[in-house]
Amino acid sequence: MTGIPCRFRMTMTRSSSLLALAVALCPAPALAQADAAPTSSDAAPAATDGAQDEEHHDNDEVIVVTGVRKKAGDALGGLSVLSGDDLATDLRPSIGETLARQPGITASSFGPTASRPILRGLSGDRVRILTDGIGNFDVSASSPDHAVSLNPLTAERIEVLRGPAALLYGSSAIGGVVNVIDRRIPRTEPEGPVGVNGLLSYGTAANERSANLSVDVPVVSHFIIHADGNWSKSDELRTGGHILTKALRDQAAASPDPEIRELADLKGDLPNSAAKSWEVSGGLGYVDGNLNLGVSVTRHDALYGVPIRYSLDPDIEAEAPTIDVKQTRYDARAEIPLTGLFNQIRARAGYANYRHNEIEDSGAIGSTFKTKGGEGRAELVQSDRAGWGGTTGIQYLDRKLHIDGDEKFLPPSKQRQFGLFTMQSLVRGPLRIEGGARVEFSKLSAAEDETLGTPSMRRNFTTVSGSLGAAYEISPGWRAGGTLSYASRAPSIDELFANGPHAGTQAFEVGNPDLDTERSISFEASLRKLAGPLHLTATGYYSHFSNFIFQAPNGEIEDNLPVYVAQQDKANYYGFELEAEAEFGNALGIHWDGDLIADYVHATVKSFGPAPQIPPFRLLGGISGTKGPFKGRVEVEHAFRQNRNAPLETETAGFTLLNASLDWHPLSDRPDLTLSIAANNIFDVVARRSSSLLKDYAPLAGRDIRLTASFGL
Repeated sequence: MTGIPCRFRMTMTRSSSLLALAVALCPAPALAQADAAPTSSDAAPAATDGAQDEEHHDNDEVIVVTGVRKKAGDALGGLSVLSGDDLATDLRPSIGETLARQPGITASSFGPTASRPILRGLSGDRVRILTDGIGNFDVSASSPDHAVSLNPLTAERIEVLRGPAALLYGSSAIGGVVNVIDRRIPRTEPEGPVGVNGLLSYGTAANERSANLSVDVPVVSHFIIHADGNWSKSDELRTGGHILTKALRDQAAASPDPEIRELADLKGDLPNSAAKSWEVSGGLGYVDGNLNLGVSVTRHDALYGVPIRYSLDPDIEAEAPTIDVKQTRYDARAEIPLTGLFNQIRARAGYANYRHNEIEDSGAIGSTFKTKGGEGRAELVQSDRAGWGGTTGIQYLDRKLHIDGDEKFLPPSKQRQFGLFTMQSLVRGPLRIEGGARVEFSKLSAAEDETLGTPSMRRNFTTVSGSLGAAYEISPGWRAGGTLSYASRAPSIDELFANGPHAGTQAFEVGNPDLDTERSISFEASLRKLAGPLHLTATGYYSHFSNFIFQAPNGEIEDNLPVYVAQQDKANYYGFELEAEAEFGNALGIHWDGDLIADYVHATVKSFGPAPQIPPFRLLGGISGTKGPFKGRVEVEHAFRQNRNAPLETETAGFTLLNASLDWHPLSDRPDLTLSIAANNIFDVVARRSSSLLKDYAPLAGRDIRLTASFGL
């Protein structure tokens, strides 16, 4: 999506969202110069009236990024971290909706469950969603109706990185990286005989019930056993009014068919949007200071409905599919301290077997998606030498995909990628210089398929990416920076080999096996003020694509769907993210803070026009008050009308949402216990996101009162 954060936010977790560098295992430029990772006991407790100001400034000095401590403001690019009370308040059944109020992020919003993050207007294969630095091995990037195979309930922290440094995680991270950090492979030893963390939540909009519990038990000689489980269940989502847009309601009301005319009055609950899921996981870790080794096994199971895309043609039946997801995942991690020229080796690997069935109204399985594969990465972190540090590593991905059934649009396919990368940094007084490079070798192949009428195909790509940036402290507390980068991305399996009907996109997709690599040149500039009662981060970016890959309609109809063909042309993406935080001081015995976010993106494809699913200009502002164990917040979010649309897209009306929340830490000696109540969309507004392919048929949630309890022992 677009990004423009402009917030005034003084809480520890919100403040860190500006400054934390997202991504676990391949630290961005300056990680080699970080000090040793702090243990969990280093974390500051929840702020009280007496300590709030001090903790705020301490948080400006250091941030913790996946086990590494580094100074705030050293990172270049757009950064966000969601954790603690803020994560508990924003938690939703999908990763997209959980992050949708963060700077520079919107969501695909294909119903409440299948919602993927969109960063700076880019989505799908251009945004990598990771679990502790490794991919999720699902098919969520191929279609908006496919949910990401993780439950945000498991997250200890969610990190988002936008900009050039995201390319450390693969060429498909050209739009950015979302990294979900969990506890499944223990990183620290519990302070007591057992460590317990839990979360319970309830939301009224979908009668949503969720629970998560994790337990860490130290056993002999630095070994720790981990177990966790979560469960979620929700009914159909209640919206603030009519299900269909006014234009569709007018068409339905004019229909001679009585069943279609009834759709004009459809309002309230969003049909076929109920969901349930569960996960269980077990892990074993060895933790001895900076030495960390471990493995985990996770089982993910979900069943969710896809909201109905109603047909106003009586001869075309609208589908109400249910998707049944099952995945078994295996993970391993090693962090080994060294001495001398290098101070650490990091290794991370994962393998998963994923399957989902798309079940029709009759109960029959219409289509089955199967994918299995693994990913591994290893990094060598340099010791700091007179201000010079860095990290160098390798990454390997091997993935197979197979689809059966009525909506098969891809032949059996394989993808293999091998990458080499390095990021280096040099600090000289107020000047910080960072540079990085990545080379990636990709092999993509498709077997002959009689059903689709496609031959055996194979493509090999070599892509090279690089960036060079600098930041300078222009005066105490103020830092200006800029980054110039070149990026190239190999086409995805879908873009190359598709040739069939795709219900999720409502298109008959035709790939192009002759596609070239997608290449872009980008510039990003930032200005940060990190000291004093006012914090400010402003980021502007511009990207020129010389071979942007997109799908365009060719005017034909196949299987009652418009035919979209993969093409390439020049494209320009530009925008800004502005975030501010202000500390207003004390009045009426309450400590007051304010925050403001603004984000915007503008995207054009030369021969096509405006790029599809681009979010509009957005403003989000709030005011918070803290008194003793209580913290209250009121915020207003306004999304402007989006009338700059791609061909066949409809206009999206603007909307304004009012939200409020109250957090309570009832036990001073147990600051990890938080009880929260939040009221979202208080005025029950009908809101639709322009980034959603289902926006005309599925509005966002109406008024939602959420109760949350989180605790740690």
